[in-house]
Amino acid sequence: MCEYCGCQAIRSLDELTREHDAALDEIRAGREAAATGDHQAAVRVALRLLELLGPHTAVEEQALFPAMAREHPAHVAVLAQEHGQIHLALTDTAAGRSDGPPWRPSLTAALDVLREHIIKEQDGLFPAALAALSTGEWEAVEHVRSRVGTALRPVP
Repeated sequence: MCEYCGCQAIRSLDELTREHDAALDEIRAGREAAATGDHQAAVRVALRLLELLGPHTAVEEQALFPAMAREHPAHVAVLAQEHGQIHLALTDTAAGRSDGPPWRPSLTAALDVLREHIIKEQDGLFPAALAALSTGEWEAVEHVRSRVGTALRPVP
């Protein structure tokens, strides 16, 4: 996605961005599954997104969001709320509940929120963090990342 502000020069932001890129690939696969009614493919996409977004969300919610909330509390609150909304829909889909709320519109709506959420972070939060976070706050981000790891698949 973004390459104009230099935030990818920061290892933490580069890793978050690469996770976003992987999530965008899954969003495309999830939309395809919803469009064709392939419930099993939708379950696989939801499971992969949950795996991918688990560590990603931990880094953001445990380190990046608290640091950014001082200057942008409303924006950070919206992003945190979206994390919960996305997680709930993905968890429902991953559980294979085709008898609950209609899975296709629920998954599609969650994928739409996730796509917009990624844009908000890439175009707003990450460049703002580049300018706002102190060395200690970046160290806190790195500490969380080292603790939770990443679900990115290694490049062959």
